[in-house]
Amino acid sequence: MAAGPRAEAGGRTVHILLPVFFALVSALSNAVATVLQRREALSVPSSAGLRPGLMLDLLRRPLWLAGIAAVIAAGVCQALALNTGALAIVQPLFVLELPLALIISAIVMRRGLPRAGWLAVACVVVGLGVALAALSPVGNRTQVPVGRWLPALAIGAGAVVVLAVTALRRPEGRTRAACLGVATAISYALTAALMKEATHILDDQGAGAFFTAWQTYAFAVTGGSALFLLENALQAGPLVASQPAITLGDATVSLALGVTLYEEHVRSGWWLLPQLLGLVLIAFGAVALARMPLTESLVAADKAP
Repeated sequence: MAAGPRAEAGGRTVHILLPVFFALVSALSNAVATVLQRREALSVPSSAGLRPGLMLDLLRRPLWLAGIAAVIAAGVCQALALNTGALAIVQPLFVLELPLALIISAIVMRRGLPRAGWLAVACVVVGLGVALAALSPVGNRTQVPVGRWLPALAIGAGAVVVLAVTALRRPEGRTRAACLGVATAISYALTAALMKEATHILDDQGAGAFFTAWQTYAFAVTGGSALFLLENALQAGPLVASQPAITLGDATVSLALGVTLYEEHVRSGWWLLPQLLGLVLIAFGAVALARMPLTESLVAADKAP
């Protein structure tokens, strides 16, 4: 009789660890992709608008293509994570892209990350752990009624358009990059939510249903839009202006989508206090990383002719 509860507990642990593992690998791959794509995006001609020709310029650059390969690997791991775990667990882990991207950038540039930088990284990591432990998301709904998708997609698309228009009215710099970063984050969150249902359709109904499901083509559209917005965000200003907006925004919007679309439950009541503490630590770490002189020097070096 005792083996039953132990086996059940072990099964729950595997069920939680598996999506966490795939999400962490995906975050690392995305961080590598961000650094490679940023370097190449800053090396091609810029423009005042959202220039479609930017993608054609980047396609000729091997490092950018390597970044795309990392994006594909990240997408596969993300799909596996979403298929096996809750949206509210998987997507917040992508907050780690910010410290990972800066660490990788420092390695690529052969610059050491100062003690203050490591402290900021620790704040992000500890804050994420505290927030997720306090949230303790549960639930893994596999299908969402169309009636829930329509307002979510309408609000998300409207917000992306408003942010893109606002960005176009600003000169190149932190504000423009941040606006495009938030627009990218919303697109990423919608892509993840749509991908989650599409992967379950593939599992439950097979390839035929997957390739005829509207969710498959919807996440392809939102994913392509996210990539386009990301490239323009990386070119619009420093990495630390766009990357915090992308990672923090993705986690926040994904958590909201997990609760409203997939009926995932998070703790409330006094648990709001450690959740707030975790959020404050993440925000503090992100702002500290954004203000690092090392980061500013790396951006200046990249933009130098």
